[in-house]
Amino acid sequence: MRFGITGHRMLPPGIAERAVAHWQRVLPTGARLHGVSSLADGADQLFAAHVLAAGGVLEAVLPCADYAGSLTGNGSRARFTDLLHAAATVVTMPYTEPCEQGFLAAGEAMVDRCDHLFAIWDGLPARGLGGTADVVAYARKRGCPVTVLWIDGVRRT
Repeated sequence: MRFGITGHRMLPPGIAERAVAHWQRVLPTGARLHGVSSLADGADQLFAAHVLAAGGVLEAVLPCADYAGSLTGNGSRARFTDLLHAAATVVTMPYTEPCEQGFLAAGEAMVDRCDHLFAIWDGLPARGLGGTADVVAYARKRGCPVTVLWIDGVRRT
């Protein structure tokens, strides 16, 4: 079974810990774990790191060729590079620079490659095309099971 991730780039306190604890309880370990991620800051990198730490196989689906340039979080470019090198497979959407169309294409391609989607999502509409809400909506439309990991009452910045 292949598991995908979508989620916010900035994770409020407690959210990352909740997600990791959930994954530790429900996901297999070793080669039976296949994770698909776009390797963005926040949720995507958190999940990718969990997959690798659990001995799983990581597949990266990138929105564009120069995706690293769009990563602005503290240390996110270095983590991106490390995760990218550890990925068994890398698929890149046909865009040269970061753009909303590329984010949406990568989100949909990631959903198409997974059997179950985790969403670290506050349930609010996307702040731009290809955001978490759009990816969740696409997964639900395709019949892909979605597990939303969030804490009621927590607001993102």
